[in-house]
Amino acid sequence: MFVRSLQLHDFRSWDDVTVDLGPGSTVFVGPNGHGKTNLLESLNYLSTLSSHRVSTDAPMIRAGAAKAFVGCAVVNHGRELIIDVELLEGKANKARMNRSPLRRPREILGVLQSVLFAPEDLSLVRGDPGERRRYLDELLTSRIPRMATVRADYDKVLRQRSALLKTAGGSLRRGSSSSDGASALATLDVWDGHLAAHGARLLAARIGLVHELMPFVQQAYGSIAPESRPATLSYRCSLAEALPPEFSDAGRAPLPDDVDVLEAAFLHQLSVMRQREIERGVCLVGPHRDDVELMLGDQPAKGFASHGESWSYALSLRLGSFGLLREDGTDPVLMLDDVFAELDRKRRAALATVAAGAEQVLITAAVPEDVPPELDARRYGVEAQQNSDSGAAGRISRITDRAATIDTAREESEVR
Repeated sequence: MFVRSLQLHDFRSWDDVTVDLGPGSTVFVGPNGHGKTNLLESLNYLSTLSSHRVSTDAPMIRAGAAKAFVGCAVVNHGRELIIDVELLEGKANKARMNRSPLRRPREILGVLQSVLFAPEDLSLVRGDPGERRRYLDELLTSRIPRMATVRADYDKVLRQRSALLKTAGGSLRRGSSSSDGASALATLDVWDGHLAAHGARLLAARIGLVHELMPFVQQAYGSIAPESRPATLSYRCSLAEALPPEFSDAGRAPLPDDVDVLEAAFLHQLSVMRQREIERGVCLVGPHRDDVELMLGDQPAKGFASHGESWSYALSLRLGSFGLLREDGTDPVLMLDDVFAELDRKRRAALATVAAGAEQVLITAAVPEDVPPELDARRYGVEAQQNSDSGAAGRISRITDRAATIDTAREESEVR
């Protein structure tokens, strides 16, 4: 799999650009803050429908513009597909495939598979559980696009049930038995069933993913930091008290009836926590409360790992994702956002070894010397220039050196 071309309009600092790409390594070189990362962010967005830098879409629309456009041509096993998304300020985004409108943007998921390693990935080890849950869910939907619908359904039911809990809790705190409070209590059982049904499917998929991912992460960490303690990961479930003991075994392989077992445990735990949830007005159990526990030896990586160990673990999680996707039969696009400068010689060499074997690698670097010599890459220069018509917020990124780009993309097109 590789991206043949990328097109942006009013995305971040890019007002209008088309970049020709192709198999092999491509590096975007330029000073920090000039728009290199925005290029990788746009492709990551087409792959996951989310940004690795912000939680909402609005910051990706260029200042002063009402909407942004990001699109690319993807070649997978000789077949080319064109996907694009229009990001709209205050409105639902629109997506197309081969110029035909889609009902929902998430229908493009799976067309472009990518793995992005960026400095922000240190939060996978040191950050909140939400960072690790997002990491799992993005990898999950990349492998199984329909899981995006399961996650969306779960989130929708979770919001509705949380609103009912707040209504019931407010009535309880006021010491009244208002019709709204009574109605909320009467319908909670129905929403419990919906939450458990969707949540069990998401839980089973996440638990299975961790089981499949672990050997790839262990192998990657062992190659990057052979002198360190062994790395392991396990899924920490908020339903643990209601689950059979074997679910606590990190090495347990998923079984066909796991969804049914998880759904029953979910319903049981919701009934146990009902009164406490009403008092607090929040849902206290479910996938939205879970975590992935990262261990080094017998200690959690968070809080105990050194800076170098944390970087190694974060890198191993991304390389593990890359290895798992390749195992599925697709060579994902590997994107490395200004990370070689953050790594020591050994970790840089380990990452370069993996990158050299990928079908397509896209790299950003502040200076050419940051890119290991093992990667024979075509280069684009990137520079932000002030647009006199746009005021203080009008810095526009430009490709400054197309002559440094070899003709690999054109040669590939001629072969096809």
